[in-house]
Amino acid sequence: MRLDEFIDIEADDRAERRRLAKEKSYEILDHVESVADRIERTVSGDSIVGSVSPSIFVGRANYPEVSTGILSPVGNEDDAARFAASGAWYEEGVDLDDVFRRRTSLLNSRRSSPVDVSDTWDGFVGVGREVAIADRPVDVEIGLDGDLSVDFGADGVSTPTGPSAAARSATLGENPHVPRAVEKTLEDDDWRAEGAINYLYRRGFDVYEVNGILSAGALGQRENRRLVPTRWSITAVDDTVGQFLRGSLRDAAGVDEVEIHRNEFLGNAYWVILAPGQWEFELVELKAPGSVWNPDPEAGMWLAADREGYDGRTGYVEETAGAYHAARLAVLEHLDGRDRTAKCLVLRHVSDDYWGPAGVWQVREGVRHAFDGEHATAETLAEAVRGVVDYLPTSLGALRRKSAMVAGLQTTLDQF
Repeated sequence: MRLDEFIDIEADDRAERRRLAKEKSYEILDHVESVADRIERTVSGDSIVGSVSPSIFVGRANYPEVSTGILSPVGNEDDAARFAASGAWYEEGVDLDDVFRRRTSLLNSRRSSPVDVSDTWDGFVGVGREVAIADRPVDVEIGLDGDLSVDFGADGVSTPTGPSAAARSATLGENPHVPRAVEKTLEDDDWRAEGAINYLYRRGFDVYEVNGILSAGALGQRENRRLVPTRWSITAVDDTVGQFLRGSLRDAAGVDEVEIHRNEFLGNAYWVILAPGQWEFELVELKAPGSVWNPDPEAGMWLAADREGYDGRTGYVEETAGAYHAARLAVLEHLDGRDRTAKCLVLRHVSDDYWGPAGVWQVREGVRHAFDGEHATAETLAEAVRGVVDYLPTSLGALRRKSAMVAGLQTTLDQF
């Protein structure tokens, strides 16, 4: 299939989405205020909140003394599971407004705690750990201590958070159901975190479940079990599983031809180019003026890139952060399913429809689902890149200056 047959961009629809996004970026702030008002009418400063918690949130400020929060959809207990980020959100067809409304509807009951929790299974932190290792939302009763704060929290890696309040206590309203595989990792005091992460993943746990368990300090050798800030745990799990999958494909055959896959999700367009050869990966992000990470509407297109070769990375991902590991994981999952390897270039166009940082889960799902259905092909990687650039708001020269993989094709491209 030719690229021009494969791609279908509706300009009018995109313009309408941009208009709605601008309206919703203001509406969500009003929503956070309304949620806080509703919660305040439900509870008072020292009240016990009876709710159902689907997840926890661990902050990173003041590490190794961190804020640990139990997240509860007060007033929406029957639908608690729908408030936790997961791949199911993509299947539901959520839009950016849905994401922010769900996440900012969660009350974050929090208190400060040392990160060392090797033997802590009681009190507020212990209850939070029980919530994190359970395979379904848990009934909890939380004693609040203080007024609500309506600060809007969004770091771009983890999903946003809404109103929060200091907590003085937490009590389980039921015995949480913990999967046997998770119990096994807890019972082995000498199992390193990396091995336990990959064990759970191979047993069918998605990374969303595993990063919550890691964040609760429930993986690793007993003396090293610590609370892990949510932002860090998300990237750590994506990276650990990605390295495992890359290693398992080290001797796999390459894909047979150059493939071009594409998907759009929440104001992001993802182009994934796979080419025959040994493993190589690069993520290039193009962030439009007016988008969340390039907010000045008068600024030009902002490009960022990170890459790795056959042996992976040895240093920190500098420019694309958690998005790099999320996109790489999605590609490796696809290749693992085919028992193939490839050179891979992912181009992420962040349009001005992306008005708020929803978290890197949407990068993971956007790239995962880029492989659904049909794809285009090209004779060479150079031809594929040149064809895709026609649909991107940047020049081939600018992309070449930023992308090591495209720069390596310079001689071939100059022949066009």
